Amino acid sequence: MPDKPAITSSELGVLWLTYQEKTMILRILEYLIAKADDEKAKKIMSDLYNEINTYLEKIIVIFQNEGAVIPIGFTAEDVNKDVPKLYDHGFDIMIVRLLKEISMGLHTLNINMAYREDIVILFKELTALMQFYYNECTQYLLEKGMIARPPYVTMPTTVEFVKENDYLAGLNPFSKLGKKRTLNAVEVAYIFHGIESNAIGLQMITGFAQCANSPVVKNFFSKGAELSKSVIKEMSETFLEEGIQIPAPSGGNATRSTVAPFSDKLMMYCTSMFCSFSVAGNAVGSAFSLRNDLVAKMTVFSKDTFEYAHEGAKLMIKNGWMEEPPQMEERKTIIEK
Repeated sequence: MPDKPAITSSELGVLWLTYQEKTMILRILEYLIAKADDEKAKKIMSDLYNEINTYLEKIIVIFQNEGAVIPIGFTAEDVNKDVPKLYDHGFDIMIVRLLKEISMGLHTLNINMAYREDIVILFKELTALMQFYYNECTQYLLEKGMIARPPYVTMPTTVEFVKENDYLAGLNPFSKLGKKRTLNAVEVAYIFHGIESNAIGLQMITGFAQCANSPVVKNFFSKGAELSKSVIKEMSETFLEEGIQIPAPSGGNATRSTVAPFSDKLMMYCTSMFCSFSVAGNAVGSAFSLRNDLVAKMTVFSKDTFEYAHEGAKLMIKNGWMEEPPQMEERKTIIEK
């Protein structure tokens, strides 16, 4: 009897996704480390690179022990470290921080899909590791003055309960309040996060648009940049209506370089992952927003982002860039044979 049960379909699936994500991040880190102009930032990224590489090797061993083919993911062919800097000072840690935020969410979900103890432990350790480096990046950016803190609010001194259904209003001009109520702290948190992540994503995809090799891919990235701008504009207007300061990162902009450090395949996959993260973030924001105009806006953002991601998926398939996840047996075909 084997020491461990065979991995299940869900465990194979999440390990496969993790392999794709980690190989992509390693390629991005290789370029960012080579171009780093700050020793502290370089150390954070180098340490992270070594940690991720260790866990990637563990995943490879699991695949090998199960007799599963090792995915291709992203290789040395997908990165060119010898090109000019595509982004200026600070972007490296900004984008790594956002990637670690995505990783934290993914690994937490992955634990729910795992049953075999060694795989549960692997994702548990990865979650803790991503949390550590997310904090390292956050503290670095705060220290360098490159990231804005969320707005402060007067601390509550009493507990209040909602007394009128108008608390939910935002689209109804005939509400008793006569206007939209002020944002609550939970809503501010999700709007702030949406502006911050889209601002960083905008710089990332602007750089991608500048250097993409394929004209079609270049146009796709330009379209994504406009989508990010529209989301930032809508969310910023919501803050301005309340007299709340709009967050703006200092630095981290795309340079004038038009030489690609990454393959179009890698940049497309990275954009796809950010789109999935955005759709999920808008869904959570909608769930915890109690003003119906905010829910309506976030629903539109999700729809537009999903349609954009779907367009990207078709483009990846057309170019042969979408690696196919492991498939369940096609029972009907087997039976017919």
